[in-house]
Amino acid sequence: MKLRLDLRLSQKLIMTPQLQQAIKLLQLSRLELQQSLQQHLMENPLLDELATETEESEETAVAEREQPDTSTTVASETRSEGDDDKPAESGENAEEFSASSWEDYFDTDMRRGETEYSSSSKEEFPSYEQTVAKSTSLEDHLVWQLSLSGLSDREKAIGRLIIGNLDDDGYLRMTLEELVAQTAYSVAEAESVLKDVQGFDPNGVAARDLSECLLLQLKFLGRSQIGSLGSRPGVLKGSVLEAMVMHHLKDLEKKQYNRIAKALNISMEDVFEATRIIEGLEPKPGRPFSNTQNYAIVPDVFVVKNEGVWEVLLNDDGLPRMRISPYYKQLMSSGQSGSAETKAYLDDKLRAAQWVIRSIEQRNKTIVKVVSSIVKFQEGFFERGIQHLKPLVLKQVAEDIGMHESTISRVTANKYMYCPQGMLELKFFFNAGLQRADQPMDMLSSLTVREMIRQMVAAEDARKPLKDEEIAARLRTQQVLIARRTVAKYRAEDNIPSATQRRKFF
Repeated sequence: MKLRLDLRLSQKLIMTPQLQQAIKLLQLSRLELQQSLQQHLMENPLLDELATETEESEETAVAEREQPDTSTTVASETRSEGDDDKPAESGENAEEFSASSWEDYFDTDMRRGETEYSSSSKEEFPSYEQTVAKSTSLEDHLVWQLSLSGLSDREKAIGRLIIGNLDDDGYLRMTLEELVAQTAYSVAEAESVLKDVQGFDPNGVAARDLSECLLLQLKFLGRSQIGSLGSRPGVLKGSVLEAMVMHHLKDLEKKQYNRIAKALNISMEDVFEATRIIEGLEPKPGRPFSNTQNYAIVPDVFVVKNEGVWEVLLNDDGLPRMRISPYYKQLMSSGQSGSAETKAYLDDKLRAAQWVIRSIEQRNKTIVKVVSSIVKFQEGFFERGIQHLKPLVLKQVAEDIGMHESTISRVTANKYMYCPQGMLELKFFFNAGLQRADQPMDMLSSLTVREMIRQMVAAEDARKPLKDEEIAARLRTQQVLIARRTVAKYRAEDNIPSATQRRKFF
């Protein structure tokens, strides 16, 4: 092969680090953006955080308090010169109150009388975290009962091992062999202690599956058995409740009561009575102790109506407002930045700070543009509700504001809007459409159709629930062209059971 040199002209799209930073900031959520800006403030000395109006007013008030009051001083000197009887007393009182702060004065609760009582200082009071009420966890509740039991120290150690391996639902998901594999305890000891733990409150705790959990609750239920299965060969022994829990949970889930009655050789009335009792049991004993916390969502934008016009307001509350540090700006402009290495470092940090500030400004402008376009397309929704939500795709918004679809996707990711309809994610407004029979050119939003299906299911007769074919037929009477499989898809995505599972026999 012969080596040679070729000259070629080509074009490439290269993303600069600054552009990558702007794109990264664009798709961050509000919490992630706040953390990112705090990180930039810590790493870049040329970035300075602007104080809010409240902080500025507080700083001004503090500065005014720290400045000496010359008029008061002059007046006191005049009074001292004119009055020779009380100069020492006035001077002592003024010195006393200027030397001690009001906070220290009120911390020492000096009461008039023969005896003086001093209150505790604020350092002795518990912290805020110590005063906040903490809900009892399932593990704490069970350990407390274990400490009150009459078990030996060895058995209590096994009990703590069992309790520590329960999940949030109160189940022991691992086998006893796995539990004692790395310990000196035997499986027989663990089995014995497990039975003791299963007797604790709440009923059904430490079960290894759903059947055992329900059986433990039936044991403590104290109800009489409903019917008997006899003792013929091949027929289950015990009560109807135990037989249904042990062998017919799948049939109960599908509400195949005829199959249960035939298998257990009992009447439908007995099956219904047993089903009522089983429905009253708790399949997840640890549910009341679950520490689920509700986290508040802070909206990125507000959509309000002002004088008949919908406006988009950016929510910058809680986000640091940044600027170039005046000290370093003056230092660099005066040429006193030091050596060449120091000057190069400051120049690099200055460019980085400028890019961060510009990226934040561009991010805010882009979010307002995108949300304004969404409001323009979905004005009917903001005026009259979800029934007037229109189908919308990213391409429509991108063409409206002159941006790429990927930019719209980044802007609408993990961001929320607060409007008269409530707190909504920006992705909520983008959905597919279904064709209308009366208006072929006008599409109906899939979210609107889902709401129509939910309303039909909520208003149906529980003894004769609507099937997917019947729901589709009713929607077609309302000029919505939809197939049965589409109804089944929307119903499954909204966690609506099938007609068989929704049917009630009693």
